[in-house]
Order: sequence, then structure tokens, then C-alpha cells
Amino acid sequence: RLVDIQYNRNDFETERGSFRVRGEVVEIIERSGKQFVGIFHTIGAQAWVLMQNRSMPYDIEVDLAQAQAMGAEKGMKVSAVVTEWKRSALAPRGEIVDVLGMPGQNDTEMHAILAEYGLPYRFESQVANAADQISEEITEADIAEREDFRNVLTFTIDPADAKDFDDALSFRKLENGNYEIGVHIADVTHYVRPGSLVDEEAKSRGTSVYLVDRTMPMLPEKLANKLCSLRPNEEKLTFSAIFEMTPLGRIAASRFTRTVINSDHRFTYEQAQAVIENPKAEHEGVQPEVAEAVLILNSLAAKLRKKRFASGAISFERPEMKVEVDEKGRPINVYQKITKEANWLIEEFMLLANRSVAEFVSVKCKKSFVYRVHDEPNQEKVEALRNFIGNFGYRMGPTTTGKEISKELNSLFAAAKDTPEYNAIELLSLRSMAKARYDTENLGHFGLASGCYCHFTSPIRRYPDLATHRIISNIVVGNISDS
Repeated sequence: RLVDIQYNRNDFETERGSFRVRGEVVEIIERSGKQFVGIFHTIGAQAWVLMQNRSMPYDIEVDLAQAQAMGAEKGMKVSAVVTEWKRSALAPRGEIVDVLGMPGQNDTEMHAILAEYGLPYRFESQVANAADQISEEITEADIAEREDFRNVLTFTIDPADAKDFDDALSFRKLENGNYEIGVHIADVTHYVRPGSLVDEEAKSRGTSVYLVDRTMPMLPEKLANKLCSLRPNEEKLTFSAIFEMTPLGRIAASRFTRTVINSDHRFTYEQAQAVIENPKAEHEGVQPEVAEAVLILNSLAAKLRKKRFASGAISFERPEMKVEVDEKGRPINVYQKITKEANWLIEEFMLLANRSVAEFVSVKCKKSFVYRVHDEPNQEKVEALRNFIGNFGYRMGPTTTGKEISKELNSLFAAAKDTPEYNAIELLSLRSMAKARYDTENLGHFGLASGCYCHFTSPIRRYPDLATHRIISNIVVGNISDS
């Protein structure tokens, strides 16, 4: 609750050497909207939500008629909010805000988790209706104001179970022997206008949320899985970072522009990896020119990756576990997702786009911006890590600068790899790191060894990326080039 607390100087007490403040709640200004999940129960004309939450040790009394109007039945899981709690009352009163279903059912339990943490699991009808009203038509006027990449070889690489494809790569050879690589990101700003119902809902959610068996998207399905999903053989509006690269991986030129694309092929990571591992084989459904593009892009990505680690990027490679569920959402298998070259290919070009956009806005345009920043580790935590690894016989050299820290960490990971203590060492190393955050001041990104970094590549699932697109779009419309 938000409360008004009154106290005076005599209310300060010393206990065990620390100061504590004594006060009195004199007025409740506003009640929290936090939802509490419990079991709906009735006794005669009384109705209660029986709590199963340690943070709320009191059952909540609710209005029986209101609960029945919501569809609540005895024994169901429901979520409720407290609306009144008089000083003389033994228990709070509240109202049911959602009926989740019978306990034990997969949807019920998943929705209960989301409700407990205040995460939305459905869109209000007015938001969904607003999304449905967004036009699907791409007009000639839309295309005329964009750079046309529809005839340039373009493809996506995503997990096999992906439902939305918000980034694509294009590739073509230039007459001077260099390559043109386009990192194309769904142009969400074309469809989601500032201040609209859909925009306000996306801002409120902030990001998409991923659970074991489902995704709670930031944007309604029509946008996330249709209009802004770069599905093959469909014209799509995109915002793109275009790079001219030499065969040695040097960036010769770059530009940022609105584009229209038509993806030629959809790869899963496994399919792209098969092309990389068997470059001379014929792959079903993959044209020779597409396979060649994947191989050249993989070679360039490897060079970018090598340069990044040489500059001091930290090589955290914690295993990612995947839970396989059946048609009812019940877990039936857990396995480790193996990261290979196909994953790194996409990762490197997304990192390149994020870094280049931030450098363009900050250095060349000198505009206000939203950066993704990551501070250097606290030296006390580094010393604690040094003491811990000493128990296993490992040593770290001097770490007075950020580059020295990253170098020593990478050497430590290489030395400990495939040992029983590796996971513990990597976990403690992660805990010694500062938390990455968003900031309007460019403080650099320590973990990526980048002096300038932002989030640009996922406006479908991260609102800061949508804000980035709007800022750079305004720059492009204002005819500020990077020449």
C-alpha cells in the first residue's frame, strides 16, 4: 500500500548499533492493485478466497454475487485484489478480478503464476480490437518511400518452433569485390503509432514474457505473428542496417534506412548448421546461391566474433535448457540446446547492427538516445572470485582495468572448461558482473567490449527497441546521413 507515515525525532531508536525509525500509518492514500491467487470457497452466503501465498497470510472476503457473476465456482483458482481493510476487521475485503480455472490444469497454473507476478496473460478486448483494425495493405506509397530489397537474396534463421520472425539477413556481391549485408528488422513503428492503444499496452508490458510452454507477447498476435513477422514469400516493411563488408570482415560503409523485403527462404538453426557443416552437399529445398550466401556470412561472422573477443568481450556460454511439453502443456523431456555456428552467425550480425546504430546516433548525429549499458565489475567481487577459484588451483593475473578483467575471465573459462567445477566458476563470475541496464548516458558495454551499444533488433518483443526505431527513423526522415 501507499501510506502516509508521520514521525518525529524521538521516534529514532538505536538497536545493535543501527538506526531504526518508528512511525504510525495515519492514512491510506492508495491501495495496491497487486493480485493474490487463491481458492474460491463459500460458506452459506459468505464467499472467500483462501490464500496459498506467504506474502498474504489472510484470506480475502469477497462478494458472493460478484464472484458468481465472474463465473467463479467452489474449488476454482481465482485472483483477487484487496479493496478494503478496516482497522477493526479481522480480514480484508476484496473482489475477484479473474477466474483462472480448476487447480492442477496446465492453463490454470500458468495463469496463476502470471497473475501472482502481475504479468498480463491476455489482451483486453479494446486493445485486441485496435490491433485488428490496423491495415494489412502495403501500398505503393509505402513502397515508394523505402529502399526496395524485394529482389535481393534474403532469408531468416530461427528456432524450429519460432512463430514470429522479426529479423532477416540479405546478401549480394558488389562489383568491387565486397559484400552488401542487410540486417532487416520488422518495422513495428509503421503499425504501432505513439499514444495509440496498442502502443500504450506495449509500453505497459515492456517486453514479451517467455514461459516453458508459451509466450506472453508484448504485441497482439496480428502484429507479432503476422504483420511484423518476416515470413517467406511475403512483402514486409522493415527498418534496416545495411553494411558493405570486405571479404576480411572490415566494415567499409554503413547506412540505416526504411526498406521493403520479400524473404526467399526460412532456415531453422539446424538447417543452416547443416549447410555450414556440409558445404559441398546438396541440401533439400536450398538453392545453391542461398547456401553460398550462408557460407560467406558464416565466414564473416566468424571474423567479427574473433575481433570482438580480441577486443575484450567476455565468453559466457552457459548451457540453455529446453523443456519439451506435450499437447496439454505437460513436460515430457528436458534437453540442452547446443549453440553452434548458425546461432553465432545471427548473433554477430545482430550485435553489429545494435552497435552500429548506437554509434551512428551518438557519434555522428549527437542525438539523445537510449543506450544499453554495462558497467565494469566491482573490484571487491572480483577479489572474492579470485579467492574462490584459488580453492581449485586456478589463478587470475592483475585486473586493474576492464580489459584485464575480461582477458583473465576468458583465460579462466578456457582452463576450467569440461571440469566439474566449471559451472560453479562461471556462475560466480556472472554474479561478479554489474547488471546491464538502459541509460540515456553512453557508458559503454563492458561484457560486449563495446564503447557504444543499444537494442535495435527486437521491436516485436522489447519496447526499448521500438523507441530506438522511432528515434533513428526521425533522423532518417530528417535526411541526416552517415556520410
